[in-house]
Amino acid sequence: MEISIKPIVTESATRLTDKLNCYTFRVSPDANKFQIKDLVEKLYGVKVAAVNTQVVRGKNKARYTKSGLLRGKTDEWKKAYITLTKDSKTIEAFDNMAQ
Repeated sequence: MEISIKPIVTESATRLTDKLNCYTFRVSPDANKFQIKDLVEKLYGVKVAAVNTQVVRGKNKARYTKSGLLRGKTDEWKKAYITLTKDSKTIEAFDNMAQ
């Protein structure tokens, strides 16, 4: 099984990084916490203290067009909050994106 992981860089995610040393990622919906922890430790060379996940539900969308009302739904996805240990260094990918 291939797990995809992408960093999320928003104002609230940056605030979490600064205050709690917690990084936010968008991960595959079928990935579990153990797989996410192993992947982050291998990719970034850091020690992970905790992994919290959240399933972001899809939203209903509608738009008006010439042919009438089109309805649809966005996909649901999973968000992972990665907390690093106190002695662990920062993740450089986030430092490069924030600037």
